[in-house]
Amino acid sequence: MYERDYWNHYIHIAGIDEVGRGCLFGDVVAAAVILPEGLVIEGIDDSKKLSAKKRETLYDLIMEDALAVGVGLVDAETIDRINIKQAARLAMKMAVEQLAVTPQFLLVDAEKVDCDIPQRAIIKGDANSQSIAAASIIAKVTRDRLCEGEWEARYPEYGIAVHKGYATKFHREQLQLHGPTSMHRRSFLKNMEIEQLSLF
Repeated sequence: MYERDYWNHYIHIAGIDEVGRGCLFGDVVAAAVILPEGLVIEGIDDSKKLSAKKRETLYDLIMEDALAVGVGLVDAETIDRINIKQAARLAMKMAVEQLAVTPQFLLVDAEKVDCDIPQRAIIKGDANSQSIAAASIIAKVTRDRLCEGEWEARYPEYGIAVHKGYATKFHREQLQLHGPTSMHRRSFLKNMEIEQLSLF
């Protein structure tokens, strides 16, 4: 619906979304996707509503059909320094800058990208815009692959491949046992300690 409205005025519309905002571990990852005008990819939806297998299938379709795809990653140290909201916005800006085609308009999932390109923030954008949903799938699959591959290999005892860096019971137990790695977000761990203290 949103794309149809803006295709009357712009050819290259980029959808933008990020994943990993609520994790204790690892980078926040954003993606920007420009789909060809009029293209409808069956099955695209908010990445959280799709199975991992379905996301992988759609990832391949999006990479095949998109005019351009950009990905931005911001690490834990930067997240701690500038806060998660600013880090997510930075990752989005980096994703836009990685696009091989310059977008004329941005559709952003409930956020503003720090650039001069005209844009619109859409609440629940990943459920209401195909371009944003495509970006959410690219970002999610990119981050999951890092969790299951490189990050899991680097820190096997933390179970990153399974919980993807979220604050599961097992992840919290391993943190207490081994302490945080250089890829854990210290600012998030402080919040956890405060929460635990406030229970007593």
